[in-house]
Amino acid sequence: MEQPAALIIFGASGDLTRRKLIPSLYKLFVKGRLPDNLQIIGFARREWDDEHFRNLLQEGVQQFSKGQYQDSQWEIFEKRVEYFRGNLTVTEDFQKLKQYLIDTYGEQCRHYFYLATSPKFFKPIIGQLANCGAGEQENLNRIIIEKPFGTDRASAVDLNEFIHQSFKEEQIYRIDHYLGKETAQNMLFFRFSNTIFEPIWNRNYIDHVQITVAESVDVGHRAGYYDGAGVLRDMFQNHIFQLLALTAMEAPNNFNDIALRNEKVKVLFSIPPIEMENVVLGQYDGYQQTERVASDSRTSTFAAMKLFVNNWRWQGVPFYLRSGKALPQKTSEISIYFRHPPHNMFMKGHQDTQFPNVLSIIIQPNEGIHLSFATKQPDSYKDMQSVNMNFYYSDNFGAEPLPDAYERLLLDALNGDASLFARADEIERSWELIDPVIRYAEDSNNPAPFKYDKGSWGPSQAVDLIEPNGGCWLISHGSSGIMCTI
Repeated sequence: MEQPAALIIFGASGDLTRRKLIPSLYKLFVKGRLPDNLQIIGFARREWDDEHFRNLLQEGVQQFSKGQYQDSQWEIFEKRVEYFRGNLTVTEDFQKLKQYLIDTYGEQCRHYFYLATSPKFFKPIIGQLANCGAGEQENLNRIIIEKPFGTDRASAVDLNEFIHQSFKEEQIYRIDHYLGKETAQNMLFFRFSNTIFEPIWNRNYIDHVQITVAESVDVGHRAGYYDGAGVLRDMFQNHIFQLLALTAMEAPNNFNDIALRNEKVKVLFSIPPIEMENVVLGQYDGYQQTERVASDSRTSTFAAMKLFVNNWRWQGVPFYLRSGKALPQKTSEISIYFRHPPHNMFMKGHQDTQFPNVLSIIIQPNEGIHLSFATKQPDSYKDMQSVNMNFYYSDNFGAEPLPDAYERLLLDALNGDASLFARADEIERSWELIDPVIRYAEDSNNPAPFKYDKGSWGPSQAVDLIEPNGGCWLISHGSSGIMCTI
């Protein structure tokens, strides 16, 4: 008989469960990938019953499963879903949960505890689980934790130490949903499965690297949270540093969680302290007038920075990172800007007509890979033009939407594969890198963030930062090619 398993979602009445977790679990079920023995138990304090809980989740799946909802499939799936009323800070409720799990599924049931709550409840929940003996059953229990994991290095270290008192690192799965995106994962396959790219993926051929994570929306209803976090905590410490590590890492000797994460950590420890002269901070005009935002807020809604990876492969190659709110479009992409040829024999008068080779990996929304290169214009003497080769997932793999990041991450956690989850030393090192920038930004003795208009690409000072290397920030515009942003 197959070993029973239960996924217990703490904070099950929240938006994350309805919008992401249950729709992803449902799609895994429809695809036949959800373990047959898995039950899903929502834990929250609201006075609901199974029927009410299932009805709310059904509405969420209908809305957020990207057109994959079917009544017949839901009727089968919902039998796996149940509701357990309990308070996150009440010991008696956790003891009742423990007894319920034993009585219903036996003492050898495998448990996946998902903390879909505010970070302030991480310690109370983990403490309650430890009191129930969950940490003593290493082979049966795993903890899945949402970001943010700490607010700085000190708090991250403190949380790690607290968890490690009762649970081993191998039991802990720290979520960064960017690592679950199909195109982020493809960075590894693209680099290490194609011999035409990996030999030139180094300082000898690459001039610089750009990573952009842009959002077109403003802070909106997240203003209360965002004013305490800002773009540095919300994007750089986790998402952007993860993309940087995937771009710069060495090939692991095996495709497993230990080897993969070891190489990512090596990248982070190769980055020297970020110099503030290489950082541009911005705040969109009108942010301070937003409800639940302080009228004198110094929170950065935009940041751009230049840093280096001091190792054999990347020595001297600048990495330019930027992210912001209220920008012209939503996009996440990595642009590899290759060096010009050492000698250009094609001159037009006295004007150098070299065109850069740029490789762009588009993580969202129009997922694909674009390569720009120079070619001779037909019916000309030696006029040249930059052209593009474009790959889109939708063109090659059909119009079916790419799996949501949570599908992959949930499935990996259930299967015990931690490759796409952040390790303790990874988390702590990323905070160590960004902490000095955050302290500078929050210090009222330092200049306030530069203002920028909503719908622009941030303050003009960000262009000045990158001007010595290529002169502009790049964005892919599909068939129109890779273009500069102003």
